[in-house]
Amino acid sequence: MKKETNIQNEHTEEGLIPKKHKKKYVYPIRDWKEYLGESFLIVFSVLLALFLTEHINKLHEKENTKILLRSISAELIHNRKAIQEMQDYDFMVLNKIDSALTDKRIQKKLVSKDEFHLNVIAPQGILYRYLEKDAWSVAKNNNIISKIDIETVSILTRVYEYQDRIMKVEDEVAKIVFDRPSRDPKQVHRTLILIRDNYHGWAVDLIPGLLSEIDRTLEKLKKSE
Repeated sequence: MKKETNIQNEHTEEGLIPKKHKKKYVYPIRDWKEYLGESFLIVFSVLLALFLTEHINKLHEKENTKILLRSISAELIHNRKAIQEMQDYDFMVLNKIDSALTDKRIQKKLVSKDEFHLNVIAPQGILYRYLEKDAWSVAKNNNIISKIDIETVSILTRVYEYQDRIMKVEDEVAKIVFDRPSRDPKQVHRTLILIRDNYHGWAVDLIPGLLSEIDRTLEKLKKSE
């Protein structure tokens, strides 16, 4: 009996782990200032993220606007050259019309066998050059009007309306050419007068003003960059 007691004591001395052991937890106590600080950090982080997102979007929008305006400038430069070439061609057509008005031989070439030979007075067709407006259309589809000042919007709108009007000379002259009286040799003089008037009214007389407007627009767009 004495021997068993000694063995139990030995086990106890060696640090035998008790069967039941209770863990103790420590709960931190925070006051309202700490909760307020955490809430402030969360709100600040959200607002900062929104601000940075908006700022980046504005930078992208600004860069996109610059790209659109550069495209419009390049288009107008191309059109300006085309308009000058068109002007030279229209003057040549008007000179041929003036010659035909006083030369019966040219009139006979112009109208023969019920056909109106336009190439006698306009060898390259009615409209020598077509004016582009793709860049302006793309810019409008990207809401460019809300991103630039009203003066720039006004001058761009006016320039492209001018271009459309000048290109309308093709439709107006075509109406005369396709009309029945144009095939009548007795009405050649009248037909030539009508064609001449349309070239003046829809193209030749408008071109100087359009060239001036394009120059103003290009200067305006250059300052906007």
